[in-house]
Amino acid sequence: MQHFKTLSSYLNYLELPRPEHPMFNVFNSKGDGYLPCPRESSPPITNDCYSISLKKYVKGNLNYGRTKYDFTNGALIFIAPRQVLQWDSSVVFEQKGFSINFHEDFLKGTELAHQIKKYGFFSYTINESLHLSPKEEKQIESIVENIEIEYQNNQDEYSKEIILAQLDTLLKYANRFYERQFLNRKELSNNLLEQFNQYLSEYFESGQLQEKGIPSIEQIAAKISVSQRYLSDTLKKKTGKTTTEHLQLHLIDEAKNILLQPNKSVSEVAYELGFEYPPYFSRLFKKKEGISPTEYREKYKPIV
Repeated sequence: MQHFKTLSSYLNYLELPRPEHPMFNVFNSKGDGYLPCPRESSPPITNDCYSISLKKYVKGNLNYGRTKYDFTNGALIFIAPRQVLQWDSSVVFEQKGFSINFHEDFLKGTELAHQIKKYGFFSYTINESLHLSPKEEKQIESIVENIEIEYQNNQDEYSKEIILAQLDTLLKYANRFYERQFLNRKELSNNLLEQFNQYLSEYFESGQLQEKGIPSIEQIAAKISVSQRYLSDTLKKKTGKTTTEHLQLHLIDEAKNILLQPNKSVSEVAYELGFEYPPYFSRLFKKKEGISPTEYREKYKPIV
């Protein structure tokens, strides 16, 4: 896997012009025709830069991590430092689009260095990128044009501060548009919740809980082909509960059934549910149900 430590080396690999600033670059193409990806094919690559791009796909496959990108329409792509990118020789984009690339050190000592880590869309798999309406696209492009003007014409003591302010504005708009995207995807959210619940039910019923222990959120997300962060955000918007809370509820429901079976101690129930330490199970159960596993068993035990 190739890794690029500097912005210049990364842009050189992409066959884009050398940056006018060693840590910041804007490439904004408004021409006609098509812009192919460089080289016949790409090995997996990573770099120490953030990228924000609006690209319109024509053909080919572009992979981000283990996932193929959904390029059906124009989409805003967010890539964080050290995330894996790869494409094949058939990838072609429309020439119109923009790409903002900046080294993570460009943000050092600024408020944005902390704020940017809070935006979940930088950790999404690429097929979960932001699909913009025409109006939203114009708003983003307007901000990019302001950044480009500052980048090209005013390299002075105020330039970085102005660019960072515009970049902050762009990210805030993107965050707003992501909120809209979640709200407009009710059918997808319902389907995702169903897949989540179905996977856990099958996992429990097949005995994997006893064999492999409690599944991780990353494992569940991979099984239903979304990223961990996207799954968490979607379920949170849909139900008000995080993925961890949903997993815990499944475990508690399963625990209730097992606790009412005769001749099993609370510790045995905990181990059967995949808990390595029974006291942790007891604390979680009491936190969710308001009573301990032993109290639950006494309260609801079958009348013989």
